[in-house]
Amino acid sequence: MMNTQTESPTTFTDIFKSSFFDNMTSVSGFDMAIALGLAFVIGLFIFMVYKKTFKGVMYSANFGVSLLALTLITTLIILAVTSNVVLSLGMVGALSIVRFRSAIKEPIDIAFLFWSIAAGIVLGAGFIPLAIFGSAFIGIILILFVNKKNHDNPYIVVINCEDDDSENTVIKLISEKVKRYVVKSKTVATGRGIELTVEIRLKDMTTAFVNELSRVNGVSNVVLVSYNGEYMA
Repeated sequence: MMNTQTESPTTFTDIFKSSFFDNMTSVSGFDMAIALGLAFVIGLFIFMVYKKTFKGVMYSANFGVSLLALTLITTLIILAVTSNVVLSLGMVGALSIVRFRSAIKEPIDIAFLFWSIAAGIVLGAGFIPLAIFGSAFIGIILILFVNKKNHDNPYIVVINCEDDDSENTVIKLISEKVKRYVVKSKTVATGRGIELTVEIRLKDMTTAFVNELSRVNGVSNVVLVSYNGEYMA
C-alpha cells in the first residue's frame, strides 16, 4: 500500500509574507541610494535653474521646492513600479484618481514640472546617463533662451487728451519719436476728453519724448509702462 502524506494548506498569510519579502529584495539598497541621491542632485539643479530663469511677477520658493520633491517622488514611484508588475497595475489605478487644482501662473512653469517628472521617471528606470546629460542640456538651453536680453521691449503709453487737436498732435509726436507704434485702444468720455492707449517701440531706449508729450496743449496726463504681453510693471 502507498503511504499518503498530508500537506498543510497554504494560507493567505503565507502567500502575503512570501510576496512581501520577495519584493523587499527585488530592489537593492545600493540601487535605491544611487537613484534617490541622483534624484536629489538633479532636482536641486532644476530648482536652481528655475530660480535663475524666473521672470514672473512674484517668485514662489515653494514651487521651486516642489520641483525638487517631485523629482524624488517620481523616482521613488518608478523604482517601485519597475520592481513589481502587479504593483505597477495598482499604481496606475491609484494615480488615475489624483487631481491637481493648483493654477499655473507662468507658461514656463509647465516645462519645469514636466522636466522634474521626466527626470524622476528616467532615473527610476535606471537610465542614469540619460538623466544626467539630458537634464544638463535642458538646463543650459533654458538659461540661454529665457535670460536672453531683448532690446526691443514693448511699452504702453496712456495719454489723456482734451480734444481732437491735442490727439492729432500727440499721434504726430509719437510717430516722430518712436521706432513704431500701434494704437491699442481709444476711449472717449463726455466731459473727460479722450484716453489713448498706444503700444510703442523706443528709439535708443530713451523716454525723453514722454516729457514732450506732457507739454502738448490739451494733454492732462501721460503714463509710460513696460509691457511683455502678459502683465504690466
